[in-house]
Amino acid sequence: MNKIIKLESVNQYNSLYGLETLHPLVSVVDLTKATKSINHIQMNYGLYALFLKETKSCDIKYGRQYYDYQEGTVTSFAPGQVVEVEMQQGVKPNAHGLLFHPDLLRGTPLGRHMQDYTFFSYAANEALHLSKQEQQTIIDCLTKIDEETYNQADRHTNLIIASAIELLLNYCIRFYDRQFTTRKKE
Repeated sequence: MNKIIKLESVNQYNSLYGLETLHPLVSVVDLTKATKSINHIQMNYGLYALFLKETKSCDIKYGRQYYDYQEGTVTSFAPGQVVEVEMQQGVKPNAHGLLFHPDLLRGTPLGRHMQDYTFFSYAANEALHLSKQEQQTIIDCLTKIDEETYNQADRHTNLIIASAIELLLNYCIRFYDRQFTTRKKE
């Protein structure tokens, strides 16, 4: 068993995969651009993370169970959670994600109700399955956040980024509600 890596910062995650860090508290990642690969890793997240998995390239053990996901799904993790990732041989990861430190939320409206996003809980070990249109909505939100990390930081930067993250998370809530409503009808 590998040792558990405690992820304390966005830069630490980006360094593991050879990705650039533009903002110390938030990063939009594209794992197709990773310059380093890791076959097996256990991470204790000190960050929030949300990934749109465009291919199933790994097995994810989340808490004590395996995460139920497939292509075109969103997985999410919260600070304090341990995640084990084992890459499938010969499959390159194709995932876009968002990592953000809890400090980014301090003093923002999102910070006051982050606990409402229950899909970050260990109890939610089922991924969010998205339609192509919903996947595009997630990509659009990630693009907006990423664009803001390239701008010159000013006193509004963190609030704008937190607001864009809140929009993304609100879409995720909508899509989860649709997923479980559809399942009840079936």
